[in-house]
Formats: sequence, C-alpha cells, structure tokens
Amino acid sequence: MSNLAKLLIALAVPLAVGGLSGFATAAGVAAWYPTLVKPAFNPPAWVFGPVWTLLYVMMGVAAFLVWRQGLGADGVRLALGVFLLQLLLNGAWSLLFFGLRSPAWAFVDIVALWLAIGGTVWLFWRVLPAAGLLLLPYWAWVSFAAVLNGSIWSLNR
Repeated sequence: MSNLAKLLIALAVPLAVGGLSGFATAAGVAAWYPTLVKPAFNPPAWVFGPVWTLLYVMMGVAAFLVWRQGLGADGVRLALGVFLLQLLLNGAWSLLFFGLRSPAWAFVDIVALWLAIGGTVWLFWRVLPAAGLLLLPYWAWVSFAAVLNGSIWSLNR
C-alpha cells in the first residue's frame, strides 16, 4: 500500500469517529446541554468543533507516521491497536454524555480514555518520537475535558 493511501486512511479513521460523535452530540447539545449547570471555565460551544477537527487530523498524522514504519517494525502493531482502542473510547464518550445524557458514565469513559491516550503517546513515542509529540495536545485537551466532565457531573447531581 502506498504512503498516500496510508495517510488518507489514517486521517479518515479519526475524522470518521469525530463525525459519528458529532451525530451523537447534536441532539444533546441542542436540547439537553443548555439546561445543565456548567462551571465558569466552560468554553463557548463554537470552540469544540475546530479544536476537535484539528486534534483528529493530528491523530491521523501521528497514526500514519507510526504505520509508515511498517507493521512488522517493533511496537507498531501494539501502538496502532492501542490507538484504535482510544478512538473507540473517544467515540463512546459522546454516546454516553450526550446520547445517554449520563455525565457519570461519560466520566468513567473519559478516565479510561485519558489512560489509553497516555499509553498511545508512550507507544507512539517508542516507535517515532514525533508521532508521540503530535498526540500531546490531544492528551491535554482530554485532560481539560475530563475536568469539565467531572465538574458538570458534580454540579448536576
């Protein structure tokens, strides 16, 4: 498979997760989310789309850099497997928070997601440091999102 095909697939997968998450989020954002008590540090709604799009593109580039090393290279299969696991947890968060309207279960998911991202950063770094570095803004954003999620859960019990 060519590097261009790998790049396109590596970009498409996280962007598809983001798109599917957007569907799960849409109804909850319009009807339910505005009714919640939110902390003072809650960003305006318009911030989330551009930030997540940029983060999904950076995830895709990082995955491509790892995949480009070859599936037979040390650590590549495990790194990409953990990457896919964290993407699954990423998509599940939107379903839990907005679809099921459960900040509590979403918080459990985001803690697992945070750990999975940490594992992915470490595994990507071991394959190619630049790939691990590309995931650091994502890990930072999810750290912030976890605090936000926990605060919303606490404020709306």
